[in-house]
Amino acid sequence: MRYAKERVRKLDFIELANLRRSTRDYSDRVVDRDKIMRCVEAARMAPSACNSQPWHFIVVDDPELKDMVASATLLMGTGLNSFVKGAPVIVAVVNENANMRSKVGGFIKGKNFDLIDIGIAAEHFCLQAAAEGLGTCILGWFNEGLVKKLLDVPKLKKVPLLITLGYEKTGSTAVKVRKSIEDISSFNKYK
Repeated sequence: MRYAKERVRKLDFIELANLRRSTRDYSDRVVDRDKIMRCVEAARMAPSACNSQPWHFIVVDDPELKDMVASATLLMGTGLNSFVKGAPVIVAVVNENANMRSKVGGFIKGKNFDLIDIGIAAEHFCLQAAAEGLGTCILGWFNEGLVKKLLDVPKLKKVPLLITLGYEKTGSTAVKVRKSIEDISSFNKYK
């Protein structure tokens, strides 16, 4: 099935970028797997260095397993990531092996193209989720070893990111705050 051809509604890209924000308050409404797969399809279409596509997405929607993965995100003694258990879906992004050209290029340039590529794919996932009326939050703070064990990820693979996914609770009031455009950009030289 070609999910990319199905459109819920057409959004201007700036409107979509403004709509997407980190959601930390989810309703218990079940997310339809077709919507999830459109998000995965958007991530699949992301560009990557040398078309390496160094990613694999594990969608965790089984409630019991999802709660165990959510527990692996908690920082004991703090409230950090306590919202994750409320998300109906957690997606683990696994770093797959890059192709040789990407690896060599990354070595020569001293850059980890895999992680750049995964970041781009994760944002494609999140932007499609926003277009579907879903909220997301990208997490980097979690017990990776426990997540890998719970999801049967091979020992030599890495899980750099988790993404929570679900419908935002009605009445959530989080406001998107950003630096001014003048503070983050300049023409022709660094200001």
